Amino acid sequence: MPKGKNQKLKLYYLARIMLSRTDDEHMITMPEIIRQLEAYDVTADRKSLYDDLEALRVLGIDVIGEKDGRNFYYHVGGKHFQIAELKLLVDAIQSSRFITEKKSNDLIKKLTSLASNYEAFILIPSR
Repeated sequence: MPKGKNQKLKLYYLARIMLSRTDDEHMITMPEIIRQLEAYDVTADRKSLYDDLEALRVLGIDVIGEKDGRNFYYHVGGKHFQIAELKLLVDAIQSSRFITEKKSNDLIKKLTSLASNYEAFILIPSR
């Protein structure tokens, strides 16, 4: 396979895709993973991605593959924080009187980065 210009970053981008775009409710197929990597200017074939997903498991990311009919889906299972724990932290930050609104928003933004894009909507406080 020819080397692309971002091949050294492929594992990083794959981890980023898996953590931000998947959770227990939202899964991704291998063709979708390949398309997402192409957005980062990374070329990948299916066979190399199997090894890369295994490398993520070794690094501690709970990548789960599940067969549903004829399709195979991947997602990240357990993360460092459960959504309920992150929500608790967001609520504590919001109710704190000694944290400025700007700092509160910065902290909440950091906490939402620990969840998938879908879970982040649950954490974002309504204003």
